[in-house]
Amino acid sequence: MSLRENRRHFFEKCSIGLGSIALAHLLNDGKLTADVVDGPFVSKPTSFRPQAKRIIYLFMAGGPSQLELFDYKPVLSKFNGKAPTAEMLKGKRFAFLKGKEKLLGPTRRFGRFGQSGMTMSDLLPNHAKIVDDLCFVKTVQTDVFNHGPAKIFMNTGSAQTGRPSMGSWLSYGIGSESDSLPGFVVLQSGPRGPRNGAQLWSSGFLPSTYQGVPFRKGATPILNLSTPAGIGGKAGQSKFIETVSGMNRLRVDRTGDPEIETRIAAYEMAYRMQTSAPELMDLAGETQETIDLYGVERGKPSYAANCLLARRLIERDVRFVQLYHTNWDHHGGGGENLRTDLPKRTAEIDQANAALIIDLKRRGLLEDTLVIWGGEFGRTPMGEERQSVGRDHHIEAFTIWMAGGGVKAGMQFGKTDELGFAPVENPVHVHDLHATILHLMGIDHQKLTYRFMGRDFRLTDVHGEVIQGILS
Repeated sequence: MSLRENRRHFFEKCSIGLGSIALAHLLNDGKLTADVVDGPFVSKPTSFRPQAKRIIYLFMAGGPSQLELFDYKPVLSKFNGKAPTAEMLKGKRFAFLKGKEKLLGPTRRFGRFGQSGMTMSDLLPNHAKIVDDLCFVKTVQTDVFNHGPAKIFMNTGSAQTGRPSMGSWLSYGIGSESDSLPGFVVLQSGPRGPRNGAQLWSSGFLPSTYQGVPFRKGATPILNLSTPAGIGGKAGQSKFIETVSGMNRLRVDRTGDPEIETRIAAYEMAYRMQTSAPELMDLAGETQETIDLYGVERGKPSYAANCLLARRLIERDVRFVQLYHTNWDHHGGGGENLRTDLPKRTAEIDQANAALIIDLKRRGLLEDTLVIWGGEFGRTPMGEERQSVGRDHHIEAFTIWMAGGGVKAGMQFGKTDELGFAPVENPVHVHDLHATILHLMGIDHQKLTYRFMGRDFRLTDVHGEVIQGILS
């Protein structure tokens, strides 16, 4: 059966005998008048038993400096101000460096924390409370050193626009467990949206049903959810949606067009969200202790508020929640000062990140919720001179952390050289990261494919190996 044919379309083309068998089965089971569990949002079986049921991806747009946060390099301090050798720079690609820049030692103090003795800087004091729940992957590599394409690559597995995002692949592959909220939700914070915006959560060539749904800040997360004037209240709206859906179903039965299925599902989901969305956004039921734990100011949008909202979303069975927090670009200069602006960014996320892990853990949600933190690339061991000294984009080795959902806790995976240029142990490509995320969700990344333009596409393209060393 073609991926673009629905069940009704399939039966329409089959012999009457097959349809009769299906009808007899429904009659015998007494399910003729039962609700039809069908459509693009329905939960689907996984390839094997998943270790995670849902994902919260904390995306720090701009490229956090691993050398100021997690990957302590005392030897880099020793050679601060020295020129790197030609051998160090051989084969390396940078966005803005001219080749005359000097090595720049860590600008923060580091210490060891937790029973695992993990190294972190003084910029993340609250992370010390959760360090034994985290798995640090310190050797992530990507292919692209400019922000827009690098964000697209990290989210879709390709630097080219038009490919489906990770959340869309998951929605397509295993569906949603929520019948009143989207399966893939996007939350944003910071002074502006991330570069390339909606392309980062696009469904690409997959049916648009599977694209991410960005929630707005404030009490009205989705526009146009309220019943328009002149419809006749809830009863009138229900009748309107039933009529339009009926007409659409007649058309989809004739054509098998997945975009009409998308339209039907969108109408029905929007109708259910008129109740679920306001309840989701209302924090009145949260204790003051929880509000204080995250550092949320009631009624004020923030990264902290989005972390709390992410927990509330996955409690309501949303499959994939992605938070974008902007302005992690620190080349040096106005708004990008490594010594003054980076501390502002870490102050915005430190308490909320720790609170999210603590809150998920005490509610019994962390064990089957995969939490990921990181950006599109890291920063160079050399300084970049602008109005002040910062760091350029670095694609050879940067750090992310993961927690819960089937990954080992309190461990470091991979090791970079003594100056932080490249991995010397266990390199992890973005394709490997994607393969591992799908694996934790019960999906074989080589089998999750979609035929488009005459070939089968997948999130990991023709690459990717599951990172076995971090699986619990």
